[in-house]
Amino acid sequence: MKDEKIAICIMSGGLDSLCATAYVKNYKKYTIKIISFSYGQRAKREIIQSKKLAKALNSEEYRTVDISFMKELYGNSNVLTNSKFSIPSKFDHSIVVPIRNAVFITIATAWAFSVNADLIVLGAHTGDFHYPDCRPKFIQSITNALNTGEEDKIKNGSKRKISIWSPSLEGITKYELLKLGHKLLGDTIFESWSCYTNGKRMHKDIVQCGECESCINRKMAFSKAGIEDKTIYAKN
Repeated sequence: MKDEKIAICIMSGGLDSLCATAYVKNYKKYTIKIISFSYGQRAKREIIQSKKLAKALNSEEYRTVDISFMKELYGNSNVLTNSKFSIPSKFDHSIVVPIRNAVFITIATAWAFSVNADLIVLGAHTGDFHYPDCRPKFIQSITNALNTGEEDKIKNGSKRKISIWSPSLEGITKYELLKLGHKLLGDTIFESWSCYTNGKRMHKDIVQCGECESCINRKMAFSKAGIEDKTIYAKN
């Protein structure tokens, strides 16, 4: 088995997952492979940005997995995949996509077992605890379950046991994660897409709305981190 440390990084194209991926690559010294998911989200532009950011991070491999059939299964359960509903400006349970991280982590782990990676990276931080599938107890539970699913090959040494890392497990807040990412990537972080919408047109450009819960959290994180926010929003 190779000694190389390989991480499968779940990167949406947003600020948190970008910074978490950069952290694992630079501080934990992992070779990174990046995976993004098209799950029927309204914010399709985040996939465009994730591809660009994967190149900026010199990811060894990048994949977009199309699971857009999930949009039909989700139905009216959330506002991120159903454009009939307005997106709130503060946290509301309508933002929660049913076990989205469980789906993402399971697919990422299947890839990890296939390429002998031993780490899955998820961008969840301490400010995400109102999402049940971002909490440490969920991460620990699904880690155990997925390793149990491959326990025979792990025991005979043909597969590595996987771990799941997220900033939340180390008590890292959104603005602390942002500071780490800015230190490593500089202004590249402004190429991330946090907006829950697919953007709004401003002159000839498509920009982030500045009004949804995610845009507002992004603004607050830059403010707390003491970093000038160079993101262009439709509404400041």
